[in-house]
Amino acid sequence: MPVPASPPTDPTTPEAQRSAELSELLGHVHTCWDDERRSLSRQLHDSLGSSLTALTMHLGLLMQKMPPEPALQERAAHMKQLLHQIVETNRDMQHRLWNDKLEFLGVRVALAEQVAQFEASHGLAVHCSLPEEELDCPRSHSVVLLRALEEALANVATHAQATAVDVIVDDNEEQLMLTVRDDGVGLPDGGDLPTQGKYGLRMARERAAHLGGQLSVTANGQRGVQVTVVLPKPFSAA
Repeated sequence: MPVPASPPTDPTTPEAQRSAELSELLGHVHTCWDDERRSLSRQLHDSLGSSLTALTMHLGLLMQKMPPEPALQERAAHMKQLLHQIVETNRDMQHRLWNDKLEFLGVRVALAEQVAQFEASHGLAVHCSLPEEELDCPRSHSVVLLRALEEALANVATHAQATAVDVIVDDNEEQLMLTVRDDGVGLPDGGDLPTQGKYGLRMARERAAHLGGQLSVTANGQRGVQVTVVLPKPFSAA
């Protein structure tokens, strides 16, 4: 489904210039925010994660040397379980801040994992179609695709009442396209994104616009919603 083109605007008007400045500023804020989240995630992994690993090893050695008293063994087992919960919480916080799969395995794996986690969490059937090879795009585009998928799936889980979801990613020489469609209740009165609250998809739209792309929300036939993200490749003209 083609993405509807935005009506042309005069770029010389004060309103258009103001809009362009705000878009550039918002894009800068998003970039700084992503860099900060990435840095915090790495700190949690390198500092807190290594400390927790060391504590786990020390506790294991202590448990081997402890006398076989039931009270001491029970207390040590409780400490071991508590430490394991802290390790898992730390890993979850790292992932929420920044998906390290994107960093080390690529955006294709990160997108597939996002879909798999959604299926497991919500019990919805998701048909996922991804290119066979890693997507040919810079990290900025990868982050926008991942965030847009995250927000689109969150919208499905919260509002759609769907029974099936399709996630499709296309990669050609000129652009990247992400499509997320469901068979849920659809848009209210055939509308678009809500104007009050529900900032997730609106922020994803601004992220796409900062890269020269578009995010559209349209009706998926007679039932459901389709979210489409199109990002031009910055090197396609070379």
